[in-house]
Amino acid sequence: MRILLTAFVPFGGDSLNSAQEAVKLVPGRVDDADILKLFVPVVFCKSVDAVVSAIEREKPDAVLCIGQAGGRTAITPERVAINIDDARIPDNEGNQPVDSPIATDGPDAYFSRLPIKTMVQRMSDAGIPASISNSAGTFVCNHLMYGVINHYPDLMCGFMHVPYMDGQGSPSLAVDVIAAGIVESIMAILEVL
Repeated sequence: MRILLTAFVPFGGDSLNSAQEAVKLVPGRVDDADILKLFVPVVFCKSVDAVVSAIEREKPDAVLCIGQAGGRTAITPERVAINIDDARIPDNEGNQPVDSPIATDGPDAYFSRLPIKTMVQRMSDAGIPASISNSAGTFVCNHLMYGVINHYPDLMCGFMHVPYMDGQGSPSLAVDVIAAGIVESIMAILEVL
């Protein structure tokens, strides 16, 4: 079993990204699955290209993409990605699309292919703050979730936001707690593979 675990690099002037730092702490093997890690540029088109290339190369059984959402108090698997880019700030290459469809011939939205309720339940049972989010936003996180599912509609894949880590902003969680939440989410995915 192989799980592709992705995280974004820092963006928006930050020197760290809680998603990237937490993914670094996730072990290379969880239960019977090899965990393949990929750090993704915070650039609209390049993000999808990087993950699609990794999927083609590694042939994972599932893909879990992780991103930072400052202001959230819990780890939040995303229920849906919408077919729109509408950037409040530029990406790391200065792109700032406004009201632009991600795929002109694509559906309005895609639902996560991951067992998001089981992911939340496992995290909650472990004492980790978690809830389902119904909006992945309209920045690169949403773009990546939509783009990957658009390329691979039958692959078990989806996106999860994590809060700031301690010392980065408020509210926050300890980075090892975020990493533990990611591991619990991987375990939930393995239950259905």
